[in-house]
Order: sequence, then structure tokens, then C-alpha cells
Amino acid sequence: MLGVFSGEVVEVPEELVAAGSRTPSPKTRASELVNRFLSAAAPAVSIQLGSFGHIAYSHANQSPFRPRMFAAKEDIFCMFEGVLENLGSLRQQYGLSKSANEVVLVIEAYKALRDRAPYPASFMLSHLTGSYAFVLFDKSTNALLVASDPDGRVPLYWGITADGCVAFSENIELLKGSCGKSLAPFPQGCFYSNALGGLKCYEKPKNKVVAVPANEEEICGATFKVEGSAVLTA
Repeated sequence: MLGVFSGEVVEVPEELVAAGSRTPSPKTRASELVNRFLSAAAPAVSIQLGSFGHIAYSHANQSPFRPRMFAAKEDIFCMFEGVLENLGSLRQQYGLSKSANEVVLVIEAYKALRDRAPYPASFMLSHLTGSYAFVLFDKSTNALLVASDPDGRVPLYWGITADGCVAFSENIELLKGSCGKSLAPFPQGCFYSNALGGLKCYEKPKNKVVAVPANEEEICGATFKVEGSAVLTA
């Protein structure tokens, strides 16, 4: 899966800019990144989100233990990879049918968070048990929500393209060619929300998430850690 978003949606992480500046390496524009994904992962589905970004996904070469899913409802688009172990109880909690899968559940949980529940995002995300990563974009509010499971069992990376867009994908090789060293593993147990203050840890909401520069020989230019925790690596 691939999500690429412009500066209208995502505030470019300064730490990733610094990582790319410290060790300059070739980059490409976001449009070329999307085209590379579509060529390598055919057949694939691609959705242009106006000037805000682009999302694309494919079932090509997916792991049977980490299926990829996509759904759209009421201008909310979500890509999900992985499995929720407590999907049954979450269906009941949100009043969904037994046919609702993980990606539908995430959309409904997000809608409840946005519209009704007086809870922080950490409350919603802490109830998801399993191995997962997802990228959700609400076109009605231009809100982006990206999250990774607490153990990082589904890898997720983010980086900055040559034209300043922020890209998210589980495929580090795909991002490497377009983001150079402005690339990092997305920190496990964390979420990014442009509507809720940027990058935060939903397991430890009071702890800051900080970046640590990587060694020059490493593929990624930085890693992130939650204060009080070990460094999170790829």
C-alpha cells in the first residue's frame, strides 16, 4: 500500500528533512513514486485525492498472515494491512455486522471518534489488538490518521519525496528510491494525525516521540523512539 500526501495535509517532519540534508541521496517526485508502485504492483487500485495526495494499493505478493484491505465510505478512504485478533468484540462494540472486516471497522471507529465519542485517538487505537498498519484519509475534513501496532509486526515506513510530499508504505525498497535518506520506520505503537497534533504514542500518550539520527551506512536516515523506551528500529 502507498499513501502520498502534500504539505496541505502533512506537516513535513523536520527530523526527516534533516536526515536527508545530512546525507544527500537521489530522490524523485511523488508522481514518479506513485507510477513506480502501480507498475510494480499491478494490478493495483489508485485514487487521486485532488491536490491533497494519492493512495494506491494492491494484493500483489501480499502475505496470507498480513492481508491488505481497502474501503471507502462517506469520503473516508482507508488502507489496512494485517489482522485484528479482537475483531469480533469490536464489531459488537461499534454495532457492525459479522461480515465487517478490519478496514471497515477502522473507518467506523474513526467516525465514532470524529463525530460522537469524547475520547482521544489513543483511546480508540488502544482497543485494536493484533498486527496491523493503516492509512486513513477523511476527504471531508482533510484529516489524516496513520497508525502502527504496538509490536511493529506489520512494518510501515515514511519518508519525504523530492517535491516535499510525505509518503507512507510498508515497502521500504519502494520508498528508498524516492525519499533517499529522508526515510524512517514509522514508530510502533504510535499514530500520526494532522488534526490531533502530529506524531504521538497511543500506548504512552504523555510521552513525547523523538527522532534519533541514524548512522550514515544505514538505509534510513533516522529512527524514532518514545521517551523512556528503547530506540525503535526497522
